[in-house]
Amino acid sequence: MKNFLKMHLWRLLIIFFLFLVQISIIVLGILYIRDYYPYVYLGFLVVSIIIVLSIIANRSNPSYKIAWLALILIFPVFGGFMYLMFGNKKMNRRSKKMVSKMNAMIEAATKKTESVLDDLAHGHPDAHRQSTYIKNTTGFGPYQNCYLEYYRSGESFLATLKREIKKAKKFIFIEYFILAQGQVWDSLLKLLVQKAKEGVDVRVIYDDMGSISTVPHNYDRKLQKMGIKAFAFNRFLPFLNARINNRDHRKMLVIDGSTAFTGGINLADEYFNLKSRFGYWKDNVLLIRGDAVRSMTLMFLTFWSVLSGKIEEFEPYLAKSKELKIVDTGYVQPYADTPLDDEAVGENVYLNMMGRAKKRIYITTPYLILDNEMVIAFSNAAKQGIDVRIVTPGIPDKKMVFQVTRSYFRRLIEAGVKIYEYIPGFIHQKVFLADDDFLTIGTINLDFRSLYLHFENGVWLYKSAIIQDVSADFDEILADSRLVTLADTKSGPFHRLWISFLRSFATLL
Repeated sequence: MKNFLKMHLWRLLIIFFLFLVQISIIVLGILYIRDYYPYVYLGFLVVSIIIVLSIIANRSNPSYKIAWLALILIFPVFGGFMYLMFGNKKMNRRSKKMVSKMNAMIEAATKKTESVLDDLAHGHPDAHRQSTYIKNTTGFGPYQNCYLEYYRSGESFLATLKREIKKAKKFIFIEYFILAQGQVWDSLLKLLVQKAKEGVDVRVIYDDMGSISTVPHNYDRKLQKMGIKAFAFNRFLPFLNARINNRDHRKMLVIDGSTAFTGGINLADEYFNLKSRFGYWKDNVLLIRGDAVRSMTLMFLTFWSVLSGKIEEFEPYLAKSKELKIVDTGYVQPYADTPLDDEAVGENVYLNMMGRAKKRIYITTPYLILDNEMVIAFSNAAKQGIDVRIVTPGIPDKKMVFQVTRSYFRRLIEAGVKIYEYIPGFIHQKVFLADDDFLTIGTINLDFRSLYLHFENGVWLYKSAIIQDVSADFDEILADSRLVTLADTKSGPFHRLWISFLRSFATLL
């Protein structure tokens, strides 16, 4: 364990050192040309003005624009350069061509969902509109003929995960933001290596930044030597990189095209409460069997194709539809969101659900960093008499983000929104429940990173039997949470100034 920590400490120190070298080179360059400073400053200023005009003209969310414009205003010389490095979301020509081809393949593979959409159109207009939006923007349509299970914690889910991996015959696809060496991953890895030896196609994608301190450098190569195909997504390098903020925050595990898992949980011990970092870790997992697993298989394979640079045929991995013994009578629609376009699918799915709610909107989220459109939507819903409740952590994992999260409380509470903090610890699950009809479970937090910068995934459900399980989970969560009052939101002028400064960096928090 000591060697493991020492290895990661050295990796982080080396990265930090190389960043300092880059900054030093920039500073030395400025000192070298100090005699021409007015001209250089003017040049940077002109570039920043051009970038500002470009930001104003693009189709991004206004709040996202304002956050970047504020940053450029604070740092007029380097603000534009920072936007080019961290805020520009344009794809290169090669990526556009590949994505276009894969979208066509997804459309061909999901044609059968059109009949389910037609079914929704008759008698379910609100659901039909929401489902149609997801289909039109992501390519993934709704399904019936599914069986679902809801797990309220990592510890309740682990035995099922191991059982399903042992049953795999054809393939196991794993994609997570964080892999962490420890009790959970080490035990799963043994099963995966054994399955690979049996001829099962085992593939793993993990985010290099998310796992930077939890697995060794070049861990994908180590997995490959064990017989597991693997990629570290968007490898973190100690150099300025325009894609450094576009992380793979998705979480899914697909087995034989017939069983899939998703939710808030990463494959690390704290998510299963085998290690305590911020009190009790509250999270969830959704198990899906049946036709909807086709979409999650496609999500993984399209991502794999981008990483490998090769597009393989999807059809052999898509399980044929078969009747299940126990079927959820509702509708199930997995979907994905990408930061490489101007469509904030994750946010719009939430907004569409809010717009259709009539009685209640219950939400759990680890972070609450909202754009103005979201704030207005929550406020309007509460002012219409809808019971709007948002549960955030009582113990934070990131203190500055926690401060910014709390800065939104006052305005929402004044509008009638009920805000809660989960007393036992850190609530990480991302759940959005509207009435007893609509539900989403997935990876999408209510913050700028999830809504605009990360690759994400979720599952939209309508009239599903598990909504009762999720509703019961909410009852337990609320019983363990503290209602935040207006008095709790009071702060001094210096604290408000500090929060205003932090919120100017909201796009990077």
